[in-house]
Amino acid sequence: MNTQRILAHFQESADLKLQSANTLAQPISQAIELMFGALSNGNKILACGNGGSAADCQHFAAELVGRFERERFPLPAMALTTDTSIMTAVGNDYSYKEIFSKQVQAFGQAGDVLLAISTSGNSANVLAAVEAALEREMRVVAMTGKDGGALGKMLTDADVHINVAHSRTCRVQEVHLLTIHCICDGIDVALFGGDVNE
Repeated sequence: MNTQRILAHFQESADLKLQSANTLAQPISQAIELMFGALSNGNKILACGNGGSAADCQHFAAELVGRFERERFPLPAMALTTDTSIMTAVGNDYSYKEIFSKQVQAFGQAGDVLLAISTSGNSANVLAAVEAALEREMRVVAMTGKDGGALGKMLTDADVHINVAHSRTCRVQEVHLLTIHCICDGIDVALFGGDVNE
């Protein structure tokens, strides 16, 4: 393969991350405060998304339950993308649209946070999960791409929208991953202060 194509991928990814830094720093900071506040009050974070976004949910939950860059007690986070028995039962008996919302109704409580990831902002099952979360007086952190889709429009002023305004799904997902690392780092700093290398 022509190495120029590979270099172009790196360049576009780096450019988008730098462009996104100024627009996303504030909502990422708000997401950190929201999640830290919930965790400090004994609440938990649920996460949902499809495909690569499902992998991001699992990555996020693993960093909180395990560790990010420093040793600490486990933090309550749960990816709603991992229990195949629940998802296939709900998908079969109800509809695929409800595979996350049923879990939000089962596990979510007022004060919890839902991390809802959809690069299009239009994933029906993610939208249903957000609707269920809002009904249960949960707060929502939405990570989207493009124009934010329907997801961006259904959030309240109490929620946080982290929108990567780019048309390529792969680029949006790369910024979403960096965002997840920023949130994990921010939660650790809020818990313990200072820098991990200190």
